[in-house]
Amino acid sequence: MARKVIVRVLAEFNEHGQLLPQSITWEDGRRYAIDRILDVRQAASLKVGGSGLRYTCRIQGRAVYLFQDDNCWFMEGR
Repeated sequence: MARKVIVRVLAEFNEHGQLLPQSITWEDGRRYAIDRILDVRQAASLKVGGSGLRYTCRIQGRAVYLFQDDNCWFMEGR
């Protein structure tokens, strides 16, 4: 069953004012660079609840969802 994992995110604003995450730090302290942002849209997490901006990111060759819900960032964990 999936669970909501609160993550630390390093992000920056681009020249158009969009907030773009650069890396995430998982709950155990491991840091992962975001290789590419594939998509950004308003969406809900159907697995763990919560909604907001959903960033589809490529991290280590794998597509994952990163959610920004107000000032909180979370991912779907196992």
